[in-house]
Formats: sequence, structure tokens, C-alpha cells
Amino acid sequence: MRVSALMPVYNEEATIVESVRRVRAVPLDIELICVDDGSSDKTPEVLKQLKAEGEVDHFAAHERNRGKGAAVRTALQYATGDVVVIQDADLEYDPQELPRLLEPILSGRADAVFGSRFRGDTRRVLYYWHSMGNNLLTMLSNMATNLNLTDMETCYKMMRTDLMKSLPLSTDRFGIEPELTARLAQARARIYEVPISYSGRTYAEGKKIGWTDGAAAMWHIARSNFLSGKAPLYVPPTSAPRLTPARPLPSLADVRDREGKAVKG
Repeated sequence: MRVSALMPVYNEEATIVESVRRVRAVPLDIELICVDDGSSDKTPEVLKQLKAEGEVDHFAAHERNRGKGAAVRTALQYATGDVVVIQDADLEYDPQELPRLLEPILSGRADAVFGSRFRGDTRRVLYYWHSMGNNLLTMLSNMATNLNLTDMETCYKMMRTDLMKSLPLSTDRFGIEPELTARLAQARARIYEVPISYSGRTYAEGKKIGWTDGAAAMWHIARSNFLSGKAPLYVPPTSAPRLTPARPLPSLADVRDREGKAVKG
């Protein structure tokens, strides 16, 4: 089976090479799709080189900055995998945890899996008001969707490709997070959460999301849940084979143990 990683990229010249390397180090069959969202630095040139070297499977570019949601929708058009996942290019999320997100889908329990930064795994200690804002937005989203998520704003959202392609997505910026959540709830998708680590950046290190995006997220929660059309009910194809790995997936601890031994060797 194949996982299509959708990577929206905007002014990540300093991190894009390492981000791609980390995705390629994951022991899964990954189709990497990168979309440059109108970067003003050398990110497009770096991505073109990575595409020429075969490290990136598909590369597309927006002439102007349109936002994360628009880049995700563009990347989704190229996805051919059984499963898709959104992967940021800023090193805040560890791709070695993708097998952990994949397991509930592989076992047939889930249609979509969220990686929660607030369920007890290792995370960098940063901004108090950011965490309070995340908690508030998650609570408002949960009230609208009747879900009990702990981290609606997480980047790591993995789901079956046919499911994501069936969702009516239109948000351009960071509103893609509450919109995806609302659409999955409307589709009656089976959603699971798994704990993930998180290495957040400071604004000096390039963090882009701010309080205006948080305010906009409240509008997108209301719009996606009450003021626009609904997603169709998701029914997995009965003819589709059950997604099962060719061999047992390694645990996160096993992967990191092998990486440690390789470094020592």
C-alpha cells in the first residue's frame, strides 16, 4: 500500500531539504507531493532540485501565496496512494510517527486518524496562550461536531484517499484544519487519535501562524458546520481490499533504536 504525503511549503528554504530527508527515512511506501505556495525565498529552486533528484515525486507551484488549505487541495490532485497525510515542512512534526498514525487504518478500525500533541508524548514547551487558543478552538469545534478530539488544530491528519477526495474543501489558509474536521464529522468517518511528539518553533525560528489565524478559525468552525453545504456520507468501497501491510509495521521505539545503532555504527 502507499501513503501520499501532502506537503505545503512556504518560505522554508532553511528546512525543506531536511524535511524531505526525514519523510524519505520513514519505513513506508511514501509518495511525496510538494506544493510551493508562492515562496519569496529560494524554496522553489530547492524543490525543483529535489524533484530532479527523485526525492520528491510530484512538485507544483502557486504563482502567489494562497495559503495552506489551497496548497493542500492542489497536492491532493496528485495523490495516488491508498492513504493521505498532511506533512508540514517546518520540522515541527516527526515523520517517524507516521506508522503510528497508520496503524488504526491498517487494522480496519479507522477511516481517519489525528495526531494529538496533547495526549502525553514529548513536546517542546513554548507559548502558554497558543496552547490556550488551541484548547479553545478544539472545544468550539467539538461542540459543533459532537466529537471529543483533544487537538483539532494538529497538522497530522491522516485518512483514506477516497475519503479526503470526497470532502468539499474550500478554505485557503489555516482554516483547513477546522474545515477538515467538520467535513469528516459530517461524513460520519470513523476518527481515531494517537499521541505524537511535537517540536514547535518560535516566531524567531520561522513560525507563521498568529492570533489572526485563530480568530479566523472561529469563523471557519461556524461556516463549515452551520453555514455551508455538508460532506456526503462516507461509505468505503465494498470491492476495495482491506489495507494490510506486507510485513508488520515497526514500532516507533524500534525505528528510533535502529536509527541510534546506525549512528553509532
